[in-house]
Amino acid sequence: MDWRLGVLKLLIPVLGARGATEAARHGAFLYAERCVSEVEIIEVLDDVTQGRAVAFHSPATLRRREKQAALDALMQTRAILDNAGVPYTWKRVFGPAERTIAQYAATGHADIVVLDASHLGFFHRWTVLARLWRLTSTPVTMLH
Repeated sequence: MDWRLGVLKLLIPVLGARGATEAARHGAFLYAERCVSEVEIIEVLDDVTQGRAVAFHSPATLRRREKQAALDALMQTRAILDNAGVPYTWKRVFGPAERTIAQYAATGHADIVVLDASHLGFFHRWTVLARLWRLTSTPVTMLH
């Protein structure tokens, strides 16, 4: 019998340009300890045309910059899992971060969400966590 049967599915959201390196390291540790059987990375992209930057830059330029920053962040996160030998899948999703993560986790994609908040400021960190707690019944672990 496979030791991974009945073990947790881990969801790692990648938010922003700094990626989810701490969450990937934690996921690699949990996989090595046989606590996690599946890891899924979701790259969460928000609509950049809703912010103030659209007054100074074209929407196409903003989208291109966000995609490049997100791709760099995703590559860092994936490299950590690759180096640790952790099998994973990844997907790009669009929408407001907290709502998108909650909806994705609720559809059976995760038993636990591990969120890397090391790059978020104190108030932003707690705002994100409070929204996630309110929106999802899936346990959320925030690393900082």
